[in-house]
Amino acid sequence: MYIVKKKISGKDYYYLNKSFRKGDKVISKNIAYLGKNKKEAEEKAKEIIEKMEKGISNINKGKIEQKDMDKKIESKEEKNELQKGDFSKEFTSFVQDKGFIWGPEPEIYGGLGGFYTYGPIGKLLKNKIENSVRKIFQQNGLFELEGPTVMPDIVWKASGHLETFSDPIIFTKDKKENYRADKLLEENGIKINKFEDKHLLELIKKHNIKAPNGKELELKIERQSLMMKTKVAGQDASLRPETATVTYLPFLRFYNFFRKKLPLGVFQIGKAYRNEISPRQSVIRGREFTQAEGQIFVDPKEKNNWGKFEEVKNIKLPFWTKELQNEGRDAVSMSIEQAFEKKFVKSKAYAWCLWLAYNQFKSMGIPEEKIRLRQHLDDEKAFYADDAWDIEINLNSLGWTECCGVHDRTDYDLKQHSKFSGQKLEAIRENGERFTPHVLEIAFGTDRPSYALIDAFYEKKTEGEGKTMFKVPYHMSPIDVSVFPLMKKPELIKIAEEIKKDLEKVFVVDYDISGSIGRRYLRSAEFGTPYAITIDYDSIDNKSVTVRDRDSEKQIRVKIKELKETIKKLINEELKFLDAGKLVETRVK
Repeated sequence: MYIVKKKISGKDYYYLNKSFRKGDKVISKNIAYLGKNKKEAEEKAKEIIEKMEKGISNINKGKIEQKDMDKKIESKEEKNELQKGDFSKEFTSFVQDKGFIWGPEPEIYGGLGGFYTYGPIGKLLKNKIENSVRKIFQQNGLFELEGPTVMPDIVWKASGHLETFSDPIIFTKDKKENYRADKLLEENGIKINKFEDKHLLELIKKHNIKAPNGKELELKIERQSLMMKTKVAGQDASLRPETATVTYLPFLRFYNFFRKKLPLGVFQIGKAYRNEISPRQSVIRGREFTQAEGQIFVDPKEKNNWGKFEEVKNIKLPFWTKELQNEGRDAVSMSIEQAFEKKFVKSKAYAWCLWLAYNQFKSMGIPEEKIRLRQHLDDEKAFYADDAWDIEINLNSLGWTECCGVHDRTDYDLKQHSKFSGQKLEAIRENGERFTPHVLEIAFGTDRPSYALIDAFYEKKTEGEGKTMFKVPYHMSPIDVSVFPLMKKPELIKIAEEIKKDLEKVFVVDYDISGSIGRRYLRSAEFGTPYAITIDYDSIDNKSVTVRDRDSEKQIRVKIKELKETIKKLINEELKFLDAGKLVETRVK
């Protein structure tokens, strides 16, 4: 048995855990809550273990009796915090059981960390996110590319990935497990002010950090390359760790395509691979993941001559500057123009990119109060970056989590590839002057937003409180509409199938004839489906159906011939639900 410390809403809670073998797996179970003080926790653990050895403990089948646990929880606040701690476990079950995300894969072989399968509902949600990304980028003048996922190592040597793309790794003393040092500190609630290996090790020593399984760590930090290697036709190659580099390589091609005019913007959505150290936290840290990165090529002399800045300058965003971070203060809402004037951002073009990145996540349906822009500290900013901010989302299960990086990469990338390839990756000003464009990058993926949407809108209800629901914004719901014949009668099924066929021309439709209508409504709500259409016997006579709203659970009557257009207007928020048809009473809740 061993003691485990959990960080719940910024506070430490100690538990006594026990490992046991189940089949071919080793499982860890919590058997007792020990309190919030480390010394007291150690004493209580010792006492419990002694009682167990003497056979007089009240622990039964690996769990301390609830009434005894309640006595140990000294305040209502602690109970609330522990309930929050249970969120992650319940949330994980929901994600798996409802077909969002499965893994690590292959599960039947024990799983390999960092590789996941999106189930039927999860894949539909991810599709919605990727379509939203395309829409926002395209509306703002960026065109989509698709590049290779494998490149010869000369490319990665030029980009710097081959020699410098690594993370700090620390092993347990028995060398059986390893962890990423900075993430291990963050998971224990330790604030990192310097990202140097020496400083990370000092923090691990100072706070006596142990491995999550309780093992002692070897007090030595090494570096692990994140590149996934392969060979192609006998030549050393690597899987891309990002989409950015393979976007830069055909610069001359798309520069000519855009008639040699800057600025120009392109983006990619596609797979990338990193040999992450001990990845956990589901798709938040994967070894295989989907990136969505926009690259805007600009004339460095024109960064502050950016017309689009005027369109967004009065919009307020939550800026968390490095000064606010060092002072322990929260993000401050200020206009984009104020951020530029106070020199928190260095150019109008870059400030506009911050707005565009923020707008991506807002358009996906992430609540504004859960988003902030965090400025990179001086020692974590890449050496080539002139400006660097992250977009972070406050997850219920994991707290503030980085979901996007916005960087002014200057001319580093194009110059590096010019040097190694021997090809001049340059543009020409109207006066004939040649120059290397600067790159403004918006780098994120679609896995973290997928997880964030599930996390933000999963609404757990206990028995007696109501239904557990996935109350995602209607336009981002994996399934747009459900179609239910009230009963398995040929005359109802015929009409239902005709409606389904017509709606599928525009929407993602779920067709379900199994179980009671109440059970089908519940399944629909758990998937986040905004509207459920029921075909009943009145549908035969008056050619209308009931449409049920997910959140209000109210129902209206709509003519079948008007149904497709009505659903479209409802999802696009062009029509209010109660204005879309006649309200009907119903017994089914």
